[in-house]
Amino acid sequence: MIFTVNPSPAAKKQAPQIIPDWRFVSSHPAHFLSFGFGSGLARKAPGTWGTLVALPLMLLLQWILPNPIILAFCVPLFALGVWAAEVTGRALGVSDYGGIVIDEIIAMVMVLCFAPKTPLAWLLAFVLFRIFDIIKPWPINWVDARIKGGLGVMVDDLIAAIFAVIALLATLSLLT
Repeated sequence: MIFTVNPSPAAKKQAPQIIPDWRFVSSHPAHFLSFGFGSGLARKAPGTWGTLVALPLMLLLQWILPNPIILAFCVPLFALGVWAAEVTGRALGVSDYGGIVIDEIIAMVMVLCFAPKTPLAWLLAFVLFRIFDIIKPWPINWVDARIKGGLGVMVDDLIAAIFAVIALLATLSLLT
């Protein structure tokens, strides 16, 4: 089956050794970044809240830089996200804790590099990314289940971003 809802890996089912709160998030730069400046503390749908953080961040970045430079800047940001997610996952005792949303933020910035700067295109980019990130079709679910640590946190969202970009560009080409 190509599209499956990926059951949470065992690491996601584990309870964290500590309950993250604002004190935890502000205690280390890696935690602050991993939790998307605090957005990952949302009790419901932290990944969606983290993805939303990417929208004003991208507006700020686009005010300063063109999209190709922003996209190139995502490479070191990805590496920074791997480090931050690894440090935070170890501190929590859960490799891919739901409040770690740096992966959604960086992936969404990547997707927005390919979206026209219109509200409708950004909404479409947001919805497509969230669909691929939540449903996790193959190979996203395969990667999510097998690659652990900070790299595992980041790489499945990178693939979801690639899927979202392909779907976004295909949809936009049909509409024009």
